[in-house]
Amino acid sequence: MRNLFIILGTIAAILAVVLSALPLFSMAFIPAIAALIFGLAAFYISKKQNQSKKSVQLIFLLTIIALVISTYKTIFNETEVGNTEELEVREEQVKDNALEELDNIEITE
Repeated sequence: MRNLFIILGTIAAILAVVLSALPLFSMAFIPAIAALIFGLAAFYISKKQNQSKKSVQLIFLLTIIALVISTYKTIFNETEVGNTEELEVREEQVKDNALEELDNIEITE
């Protein structure tokens, strides 16, 4: 049971670290929380059976790294709005071109 929790915790922690480095960093919180839960379960079982806790510490370390990176990006990431005037001009041009094409169409009956 301990090995299962260690494997699941390691996979979840690695997934959290990878997601925290990608643009989808807000999704990294889900596997990070799962890794914490699996790590706590493995830690409890390791403590109960007097086994080594090194792998559990690795899970916690990776999870903390993922949480720190994701939290940093969440706090300091600013969404930038581009120049909307250029978009409005393009939309007007497209609209005018579409109206001109409709005017040039001849309907034959």
